[in-house]
Amino acid sequence: MDDLIKEFLIESHENLDRLERDLVELEKDPHDKETLSSIFRTIHTLKGSAGFLGYSQLEAVSHVGENLLSRMRDGRLTINPDIAGALLSTVDVVRRMLGEIEASGAPEERDYSELIQLLDRLKDGRASEATEAKPEPAAPQKTVQPVVAESVPLPAPVPAREPEPAPVAEIEVHEVEEPHDEDDSVQAHIAPSPPAEPVSRAPVPAVKPAAVTSQPRPESAPKAVSQAPAPSAAVNDHPEQRSSAASDSSIRVDVSLLDKLMNLVGELVLARNQVLQFTSQHADSGFQATAQRLNLITTELQGSAMKTRMQPIGNIWSKLPRVVRDLSASCGKEIRLEMEGKETELDKTIIEAIKDPLTHIVRNSVDHGIETPDVREGRGKPAEGCLKMRAFHEGGQVNIEIIDDGGGIDLERVKAKAIQRGIISAEQAARMSDHEGLHLIFMPGFSTAEKITNVSGRGVGMDVVKTNIEKIGGTVDLQSQLGQGTTLKIKIPLTLAIIPALIVTSGGERFAIPQISLLELVRLEAGPAKEQVEYIHGAPVYRLRGKLLPLVYLNRELDLNAPGLENQEGREVNIVVVQADGHPFGLVVDDINDTQEIVVKPLGKQLKGVGCFAGATIM
Repeated sequence: MDDLIKEFLIESHENLDRLERDLVELEKDPHDKETLSSIFRTIHTLKGSAGFLGYSQLEAVSHVGENLLSRMRDGRLTINPDIAGALLSTVDVVRRMLGEIEASGAPEERDYSELIQLLDRLKDGRASEATEAKPEPAAPQKTVQPVVAESVPLPAPVPAREPEPAPVAEIEVHEVEEPHDEDDSVQAHIAPSPPAEPVSRAPVPAVKPAAVTSQPRPESAPKAVSQAPAPSAAVNDHPEQRSSAASDSSIRVDVSLLDKLMNLVGELVLARNQVLQFTSQHADSGFQATAQRLNLITTELQGSAMKTRMQPIGNIWSKLPRVVRDLSASCGKEIRLEMEGKETELDKTIIEAIKDPLTHIVRNSVDHGIETPDVREGRGKPAEGCLKMRAFHEGGQVNIEIIDDGGGIDLERVKAKAIQRGIISAEQAARMSDHEGLHLIFMPGFSTAEKITNVSGRGVGMDVVKTNIEKIGGTVDLQSQLGQGTTLKIKIPLTLAIIPALIVTSGGERFAIPQISLLELVRLEAGPAKEQVEYIHGAPVYRLRGKLLPLVYLNRELDLNAPGLENQEGREVNIVVVQADGHPFGLVVDDINDTQEIVVKPLGKQLKGVGCFAGATIM
């Protein structure tokens, strides 16, 4: 039973995510029959599964929502802001119940009568906005272009186990076409199926496959969860004809198992590196050939293991249309959300790490960035604002851009607020470049909001966004033009587990610099090195293609006290040009070795306070 409930929770959360996306889409295009059918099937499936497992309160709430959707599907009602809001509230309530089931095994006893009565009133057309004909869609939504919703693959079945003598409950969904029945597209029959007795199909009329072609098969119908193979629907009673189903080509794997697999692959990469170092010292051709073979297999295994953890960024973007819809309605704005590159893949760990920062940035753009319709029209802009999100791979990392066509950031106002809060002095503000001034909004406690709302204004947010992005090795940049809009660019690595790095030596110690931070390498020969390294107010700089590059000596920063580096005379200078927070500088080291893939391990708790090291690795 625990396995059955776990399967129900996983599928229900997937169904709710799809339901939320489809409701936002339907509100933009009220006459989209296909989306409406998908919504109806999803909530019907949820209701049937909840009833089967004995969650009566969850079944009751789902049933009232299904009744409202049934009248919409019959053409007696058309979606409007009231109906969309009530159905989205139903999704929130169901999601809370599922969380309670997962935490304690059953939903808490709560009073949902107000929501049920609201759904009943809307079903009967008694709410102020609900009409039996074709109501006008809400003003903020009438010009919104639909966001393309991606299809979600069927969840994989639970792996079969050894048969047990105890009877196993099964869920069957039969599709029947009965034109006079209000619930004519899907009829669910939920019955126990002891091994000794076949599942009764008496109430279901026999239907030939051709008879149901007008109704799409439910994408998210609950599967039979049992020790034996799941019975097929009444439409097709031959399991061998279902072998090409999408669910047969995928399985669910626990994330902890993938984490363990990834750690083992990381250790294998370390062992591979050690073997390759050992082969360079031996001339045995047979041993070298075996080592190269090991290298190839390990590289391929590493790539495959990393792919198992990769997920499209669309998985977290799918929740943003709802966020934009609710916020723009509460702020009285008209906002269209556009997305590009939803298929761009990232490691699951990074996906989880950027979920909250992205949501906060989108909320900020809606609340602060895009103006109200009357202000936009006064500035000669269309009443509807546009929030665009782009994701793409570039240079071994993922770029995410959040672009709005709002009012932009008033740089002088930002500086004035920073001076008022004591973050900078007036003299510092006068010397600041535009780029540095914009980055003041990432300072802790900084906010330009005139009043505190439930969305923003407390000065907590953008500094946390920047901190969380930098924790995973990413960078945040900001560009804005007053009156034209703002663009926020995020660059993050594909994965955190195994990264390519440049190995350098300084003071007799080896250090790894991630290639994501590396711009170029510069080598100054021994003779002219002294003349080429200049000093400005005691700080060493090097003129690189006409621009001054600040120099930092690694041995000084880490107190390695290596002899001879203080004086460039008689020795060459190796400069590693890196970039931090958008500022390039030169890191002077003793020697530059080769690039190598390293497995980064976090520092132990005793070394957490050491700020200059991001982690450690075994060579």
